[in-house]
Amino acid sequence: MTQNNVPGMEASAVSILKRAVELDNIARFQESIVCYQEGIQLLLDVMKALKDESKKAHYREKIRGYMERAEQIKAHLVREKEEGKYHEQIKITGDGTGFSYETLFKPYISETLTEVWVEDPYIRYTHQRCMLVLFQLYNFLRFCEMLQKASCQVKNIHLLTTQDDGENSSQQLSALAEIRQSLQTFGVTLDIEYSSTIHDREIRFNNGWIIKIGRGLDYFKKPKGRFTIGYCDFDLRQCQETTVDVFHTKHTRSS
Repeated sequence: MTQNNVPGMEASAVSILKRAVELDNIARFQESIVCYQEGIQLLLDVMKALKDESKKAHYREKIRGYMERAEQIKAHLVREKEEGKYHEQIKITGDGTGFSYETLFKPYISETLTEVWVEDPYIRYTHQRCMLVLFQLYNFLRFCEMLQKASCQVKNIHLLTTQDDGENSSQQLSALAEIRQSLQTFGVTLDIEYSSTIHDREIRFNNGWIIKIGRGLDYFKKPKGRFTIGYCDFDLRQCQETTVDVFHTKHTRSS
């Protein structure tokens, strides 16, 4: 890293660590750990390029404090998980932004993640003003894409949803079959089951994390136009108000 890059790296580190403290203060510990780790690494990279010894000493002390707090949180999370008491709640406000699938699920994805269960009754087609709307299916597709890009080795995805009635049924089946075939090219198996009684929305990872989103994967608002900010980048897309409850269990499901 050149000296010209140091100010930008410093600003990024400060921003991420500030976010870590904010998340820490509102007990969103798993997310705060990720931010602490990223911010600490950035500061370490900055220190390597600094020549000012007093500034290096200042950052060294800051890093020590952040690392101590991160270790305290890790120990707390281990106890909570061991006792089966872990519960975290994230509130997504109406019109809130910054909740793409990448951002929301990142804290719970690890290299040990190989299998995912998605239960959502609305992974299907819907009609609105006589136009075929694909939002729910595209949301599931985006979720699958997120898993492919994440730091994990997912090989199996299980989807439990409801089957559309009438003319939409064949289109739903065709779309999901296409997603399944596409995932196969990445070495991922998609298993699809249908239930007429499913109501809950839940995502389970075989590394122990359980994420329950009040609105399921369909919590994004429609963009105001095709050329508006947030149309492509879902971290900038406005959201519907919903609640995300996160749990952890040592007893994971098996296929």
